[in-house]
Amino acid sequence: TPTHLLSYPIRSSHSIDDKDRVFKQLGTFALRKKIEDTVLRGEMLAPTVLQLEEEMSVWRDEKMRDYNYWDDPVKSNEMLAKLADRAKVVDTLKDLAYKIEDAKLIKELAETDAVNYGLIKQAYNASVDISKFLDQYEMSKLLKGPFDIHGASLVIKAGDKGIYSEIWAERLLSMYVKWAEKQGYKGRVLEKCSSNSGGIKSATIEFEFKYAYGFLIGERGVHRMMSSLEKTSFHEVILAAVDVIPLFLETISDLPLDDNDLIMSYLPSENDTGPIVPVVHIQHAPTGICVQSSGERSKFANKMKALNRLKAKLLVVMSEQGVSDLSSIERDAIVDLWDQDTRRYMLQPSKLVEDLKTGVQLPDLNSVLDGNINPFIAAYASLRHATEKG
Repeated sequence: TPTHLLSYPIRSSHSIDDKDRVFKQLGTFALRKKIEDTVLRGEMLAPTVLQLEEEMSVWRDEKMRDYNYWDDPVKSNEMLAKLADRAKVVDTLKDLAYKIEDAKLIKELAETDAVNYGLIKQAYNASVDISKFLDQYEMSKLLKGPFDIHGASLVIKAGDKGIYSEIWAERLLSMYVKWAEKQGYKGRVLEKCSSNSGGIKSATIEFEFKYAYGFLIGERGVHRMMSSLEKTSFHEVILAAVDVIPLFLETISDLPLDDNDLIMSYLPSENDTGPIVPVVHIQHAPTGICVQSSGERSKFANKMKALNRLKAKLLVVMSEQGVSDLSSIERDAIVDLWDQDTRRYMLQPSKLVEDLKTGVQLPDLNSVLDGNINPFIAAYASLRHATEKG
C-alpha cells in the first residue's frame, strides 16, 4: 500500500568502491585489468598535468616577485593563497607519480606468484587512490563558477507527507554524509531536528573543504522517492528538498546589509546535535529569503552563522540575476527551492535513479543511497562548463 512505501525492503549493500567487496566479487583477472587501466590513465595524465602545474607555479612565483605587496594587500593575499594551493597540487602530483610506479611494481610482483591476492589487493588500493585524485583534479578544472571553490552548507527539509517524508529526508542525510566519506572528507552534521518517526524534519551539514559547493550545487532542489512510474492506486511520491549554500572557508563576505531590512526572530530549539539554544531565524524583507541557525553554542554565534548564510544566499541570487547590488534583485525572479526538480528515486519496476537536470540514470538505488553520487555530480559539472563556454 502507499503507506508502506518507505518500509519497502531495500536490501543493504556495500559501496561499489568498497575495496574488500570489489576484490572478492570481481576476481583476479578483473582486478588486474582495473589496475592496468588506472595505471595507464595515470601515466598518460600525471606527467602532463605535473608539467602544467609546475609551469603555472613558476609563472605565479615570478609574477609575485614583480608585484608590490603594499599596493593591494587583499589581492596580494589572494595571490599568495593561490601560489600555496598550486604548490600543494604539485606536491600531490609528485606523490601520485610514486603511487603509479608502486602499483605497477606490486602488480608485476603479484604476477610472479600463481595467485598472490594480498599483493593484487595492495596494488588495487593504490590504483583507487590514483583514480580518486585524478577524478577530483579533473572536476576542479570544470568548476569555474564564482563560488565553486568554497565549502558548502547543505540543508535538507522534509516534505509535507509527515512520517514518510521525514524518513526519506533522513536517508538523504545519510547519503550525503557517506558521499563525503568516500571523497576522504567529513560532513559535519551541524543541525538536526529529529522527529518521533525516527526520521528528520530538517538537517544542515557543513562540508569544510574546497570545491564542496561546486560539487554539490547540482543537488539543489527536490528529491522524489517514487513507488512507481505508473500512476496507479498504489502510486506514491514522497518529497524532500535540498538547498546548497556557499560556505566561505577563508574569507567572510563583506556584503553590507541594512538592519532595517532584516526580520529577526528567536524560536524554541529542536536541534538535537548540541546544547539547547534558541534558533535564530532571519528573513531579508526585500527579497523574502529566509535562513536560520541552531547548531552553534550561543545565540550570538547562531546569529552570526545565520547572517553569513543570508549573505551567501544573496550573493548567489545576485550572481544568478547578473546584478551588482541588493536593490537590483528582482524578487519575483528568485526561483523557489520546491519548484526545482532534481532527482527521482524509483522502487518499481526497478530500483532506478534518474537525474532530471542531466538525464543521467543509474540502475542501482542502493548504491546511490550509499553515497555513490559522483556520476551525477560530474555530469552536472560538465553541463555547467559546456553552458558557460557556449
